[in-house]
Parts: sequence; C-alpha cells; structure tokens
Amino acid sequence: MHRNKVKADLLRALHADGVLVLPNAWDAGSAALIARAGAKAVATTSGGVSWALGRPDGQGLTREEMVEQVRLIAAAVDVPVTADVEGGYGHAPEDVATTVEAVVDAGAVGVNIEDSKGYGVPLFTPQEQAARVRAAREAAERAGLPELVVNVRTDVFLFQVGEPGGRLDDVLARAAAYAEAGADCLFVPGLVDLDVVGRLVEASPLPINVMAGPGAPSVAEFEAVGVRRVSLGTAVAQAAYSVALRAAEEALTKGTYTGLEDALDFGAVNGVFTH
Repeated sequence: MHRNKVKADLLRALHADGVLVLPNAWDAGSAALIARAGAKAVATTSGGVSWALGRPDGQGLTREEMVEQVRLIAAAVDVPVTADVEGGYGHAPEDVATTVEAVVDAGAVGVNIEDSKGYGVPLFTPQEQAARVRAAREAAERAGLPELVVNVRTDVFLFQVGEPGGRLDDVLARAAAYAEAGADCLFVPGLVDLDVVGRLVEASPLPINVMAGPGAPSVAEFEAVGVRRVSLGTAVAQAAYSVALRAAEEALTKGTYTGLEDALDFGAVNGVFTH
C-alpha cells in the first residue's frame, strides 16, 4: 500500500458531501498555519509558489522547482496536500505524466491540471486535455497511488473564451470529456454567478470547484447551489504580500509600525513547526 493512500482516500472523501474549503498555501510556513487554522486539506497555489521563488505565475517555474516546494509543504502538515501543477509543465500527455509521478513522490495526494496553454493563447481542445487527464490517471497508477484526486481546471470563464452565451455549454462538453478520461473534479475559476454555477452543478458529471475571494458569494452560498470545493487561489498570498508592502512603506515613510499590530507573535508562528 502506498504510504499516502490514507490521505488520498481522505481527500477523495472530502468531495463526497458538504464543501471543502481550501485557503491556498505557497510555502511550508503558510501551509502549516492554514492547517493550524483547521483546514481539512492544503492546496498549493502556483501563483504564490512562483512569487515566493521570484517568478511570475504561468509556468514560470520548472517542474523541479515546483515539486520541491510541494515536498516541503507536504512535510510540514499532516493533512492531505493537493498540488497545483499548472498545465503540467509541458503540453504533451507524457509531460503531464512525468509531473504527476514527481508530485506523488513528493507527497501530494491530489493535483490541479489546467486546460490552458498559457495566458492569451487558445485552450487545449477537450480531446487534447482528455488525453492529458488520462495520462495523469495512468501515471498515478504507475506511482502506486490510483486514489490520487485529479482536479481539472478549465479556463473558459477565466479567460472569457468564446461568446458569453456559449461558455456554459463549452464547460459542460469539457466536463463530459474530462470525466470519461478519469478526472475526479472540475475547477472553473472566473465563474462566481450563483445562477450559472447552480446550472453547472446540476448538469456536470463532476463535482464543481470554484475560486472565491473578496466580492464573491460566501462559502455557504456556494454550498447551497451544490458546489463541493471552494479555493481561494492566490488571494491569501496576495494579502500576505500586501501586508509586507504596506508595513515597509509605513516604516520607510512614517517611521511607524501600526500595520504590524495585529500580527501573530513570534511564538505563535514558531510553534507551528516541529523538529
């Protein structure tokens, strides 16, 4: 039995009912604090991980750099970890397979794989992405973890692909193809309209994951229309970096430190790590 089968089974079970809330982590420290806050699982954010390593989001990292961060995050928490592997670090199904095997070895029990080739370029066709999903599923089996949760992200709404009136049908066609290829969940960032989300939930063969943040409906509202997973994406990392910017500006211009007043004390942060 794979060493992480129990965690993979738990992550899979967390999609069965209710809603799984994922405040995304970008390094071991943020992951440990998110777990301490009560998260039932930890998801990485490619944007946050990239920024922490001095790169832009959008496959600015190499596979090896991303995998190392997943390894550090998985080692820092006891809960299941699902890794954002962007587009798989290569277009071919074989590239996705290599990435999946690497993150499973690093300790992940779930992955996000997007159907975008990058900002401003066409998405993979449903058939192309289905082949990549199938490769991920087969790679997980070869790695000894067939229970790996494969969450496929479609960027139809995020990148406003096609005419607005046709986007839901496009996503549903993709959902059908991805489900047949072995996906476990469908992630649809850029869609927060509860009416459209509800229609998607009703018609999709896969559980639906949305991305939320300021201005979006609450977790309870998403749960009421049947959403199974709510991710915060880069929002937590953006907030953390915003604190760093504001505190630095205040200290440098005013010589004061009020922006740091509500921070965790040293012991609270230091205490989440074990040796």
